[in-house]
Amino acid sequence: MATTTDFRNGLCIEYNNDLYTIVQFQHVKPGKGPAFVRTKLKSLTTGKVIDNTFAAGVRINTVRVERRPYQYLYSDEAGYHFMHLETFEQIMLDEKFIESPQLMKEGQEVEVVVLADNETPISCELPPFVTLEVTYTEPGVKGDTTSSTALKSATLETGAVVNVPIFINTGEKIKIDTRTVTYVERVKE
Repeated sequence: MATTTDFRNGLCIEYNNDLYTIVQFQHVKPGKGPAFVRTKLKSLTTGKVIDNTFAAGVRINTVRVERRPYQYLYSDEAGYHFMHLETFEQIMLDEKFIESPQLMKEGQEVEVVVLADNETPISCELPPFVTLEVTYTEPGVKGDTTSSTALKSATLETGAVVNVPIFINTGEKIKIDTRTVTYVERVKE
């Protein structure tokens, strides 16, 4: 059992019959009235982020989770298959547990969040940025801009489609933000 004074980013709690991790929190002590804590909570089961306010000093059930290094092997109709990098144990996860599965390529290292009490995998997280090759995009034409941020769609080696600037060509490697599934920059070899 913990209280709101124990809140920190990344803490996993049980709230409303679901598991959440604290993304952001702020202790507020107004000049008038009791203190409270504003939080942004991310559901570990659905990935949905909610805003919630707790009264100061409220007791909260914490959940012990472990982050374990895994490597993505392959996917089939049964699900996505991963191998633990230290024990070589293999697990299979459903797509709903994976953040941005369209950006995973074979051999990709990920972190699987596991409930420590019963060894149940809760979610699979990719690194914040991944580098992928563009397999197809229309060639950019000089003067084909209607604004300062002209974008076109590009298909990546994993099959995902993202918007990229018009100067990106087929065969180039680009950095993608896995949290927003957006283009960040071109990668020089």
